[in-house]
Amino acid sequence: MSDRIGTGRPAEILLVEDNPGDVRLTEEAFKQGQIENTLHVVTDGVEALDFLFKRGEHADAPCPDIVLLDLNLPRKDGDEVLEEIRSDADLAKIPVIVLTSSDAESDVVKSYELHANAYLTKPVDPAEFVETIQSFNSFWLSIVRLPSCDER
Repeated sequence: MSDRIGTGRPAEILLVEDNPGDVRLTEEAFKQGQIENTLHVVTDGVEALDFLFKRGEHADAPCPDIVLLDLNLPRKDGDEVLEEIRSDADLAKIPVIVLTSSDAESDVVKSYELHANAYLTKPVDPAEFVETIQSFNSFWLSIVRLPSCDER
């Protein structure tokens, strides 16, 4: 079990992923790793921004502690979402981890130019995918201290 260092409560994680299989694998990784943080899932870039800005059906959305962001999204791609997150003073402090199938160097470079906090390539093998998610948890949600929404 993990929580946000120093808070005693589970982290609020926003997963921005349009592939239902990858959503299931991520949820399975959380279960297998006994990761008891709250995982919120949105399936495209527009919905991700609605969640983050608390618009429409996401008016009551919690403030996420961290965002797992796919790059290849419908309606608004991950680069556009990342750019909007980083251009907002409050949202800019949220760690954004790019979690994508692309291993193209140009995507890696662009993500870091847009100030992603990390870039993870999704393994094709389901067991390796689960291991990647569990490694993410071990570092970002067990070791790293994340700012609370009150501190942003």
